[in-house]
Amino acid sequence: MPIEPAASRWQLDLDRATPKDDLVGVGADLEPGTLLMAYRAGLFPMGVGEGGSLPNGWWSPDPRGVLLPGHIKVSRSLRKSLQNFEIRVNTAFAEVMAACADPSREGRWITTGIIAAYTRLYELGWAHSVEAWRADELVGGLYGVAIGGLFAGESMFHHATDASKCALVGLCDLVFADGEPRRFIDVQWVTPHLGSLGVLGVRRSDYVARLQRALLVPAPEAFDR
Repeated sequence: MPIEPAASRWQLDLDRATPKDDLVGVGADLEPGTLLMAYRAGLFPMGVGEGGSLPNGWWSPDPRGVLLPGHIKVSRSLRKSLQNFEIRVNTAFAEVMAACADPSREGRWITTGIIAAYTRLYELGWAHSVEAWRADELVGGLYGVAIGGLFAGESMFHHATDASKCALVGLCDLVFADGEPRRFIDVQWVTPHLGSLGVLGVRRSDYVARLQRALLVPAPEAFDR
């Protein structure tokens, strides 16, 4: 079972959020209790300085990108690619984070502070990696936070064609394995790429209502460690 950290000394919520304004707060810290409070309120962190540096920004996109049970779109070519990878969970969390934080990536925002913060969440049992391996080589993956029926995806990477897509399909298999309809995967923003995989955009109010239901559900077995 995940270990509940000390409560945050900050208060993060959506009480003053305005519609269509994705950035809803600045400041606070990245302690485990602060991060979990933020996710439970519908927020996630991303620094607003250059390259994701401080100060911390707290985001709640409106609309919000979500992947719901049964909505993942697996094309014929992607289904074929799935045969080329082995999906593993939590066997290379540090390596996945390092690959996602590669400074050569366009739009890089994962700082050393973010890596340290999510490593602490991983050690407490809240953060997880889903990895695509080929011939015992890590070639793709993603990481995020599992709280009840919510999996909040943070970033993904690939070093082989379709590897990150296959990791996402693997994540869906894990999150939705028991058929519980209140579970969902949060992908933050809707992009054309994610939309092609079945991600939908929902209003902030709908997201919060869905989140409140999801938090009542036990974590998927794969992440309940």
